[in-house]
Amino acid sequence: MRGAAYTCCMHTERLNPLEYQDDHRVSFLVQEWKRLSDAERDAADLAEVDPAMKDLAEKELSEIAEQKDALLLQIEKIVGDPNEREWPNEIVLEVRAGVGGEEASLFAEELALMYKKYAETRGWNWRALDESRGALGGYKEAQFEVKGQDVFRTLQFETGVHRVQRVPATEKQGRIHTSTASVVILPIYKRTKVEVNPTDLEIETSRSGGAGGQNVNKVETAVRIVHKPTGIDVRCTSERSQAQNREKAMTLLLSKLQQEQDEREARERAADRKAQVGTGDRSEKIRTYNFPQDRVTDHRIKESWSNIPKILGGALSPILEALRQADEAVVAQ
Repeated sequence: MRGAAYTCCMHTERLNPLEYQDDHRVSFLVQEWKRLSDAERDAADLAEVDPAMKDLAEKELSEIAEQKDALLLQIEKIVGDPNEREWPNEIVLEVRAGVGGEEASLFAEELALMYKKYAETRGWNWRALDESRGALGGYKEAQFEVKGQDVFRTLQFETGVHRVQRVPATEKQGRIHTSTASVVILPIYKRTKVEVNPTDLEIETSRSGGAGGQNVNKVETAVRIVHKPTGIDVRCTSERSQAQNREKAMTLLLSKLQQEQDEREARERAADRKAQVGTGDRSEKIRTYNFPQDRVTDHRIKESWSNIPKILGGALSPILEALRQADEAVVAQ
């Protein structure tokens, strides 16, 4: 690692209304914004050339600023938040077994397969990055790279704890068990606004396991990076060379650090919102898959769907669409 810090800046400025003056949806709002800008310049000139009118001009400038802010909000609501215009089309989807022992691992794998089958219906590219299996099968934890149009925009609300209630195959008394698995949808941004000091990184290499030929088993191609200040740990084994795995692991780390910062800011903003489709916090219980009642319930929007086998088979569209509509309703408030 070189001494320079890993850093990059994300666009955070508000949109420029002049870029949308030909957009029929907001052209009238842009014209009003231009009129207010002209009035703003006139008031500023007046305050400068006539000290006696300074107080009156400053009051007018304050009123104009409020009106321009209100117009910007209207324009942004119609054309989209400028910070969200470029939705990332690449994510890392993580599943991790929670409480429930081996049953939790089996459920984690079922969730991963559910998302994989849904990705196939959307024509997205799905690729395993790293997997750790349980003693009876399933995933203790696993990471998958998913690429495709609107992949993050579509799956953004899947982060959280998923709960399953059913009779496990190993249960001889017929008792219903409750197990959990967590899902994290990690957007891979082309740019982030986090900065990492290389001295804060602990980098380890090891031999990869699994498919990939003899090379991955004989050469130390697997890379693990630990960010010591936060304890965030990433690992990549999917590439054939150590350099490629190191680069991908670094991208994952930066995205995880960005996500942690975004989650913290989202929790702070959540206190000011009347309602929300979850906080995006990975510890939040978001959904229950109740097999005895054949019902999947999303606790954030308090809606339920039947036919669990079909849903676990990739039929997620009704749930994802309901979440999207609920979020739009919140934004419109």
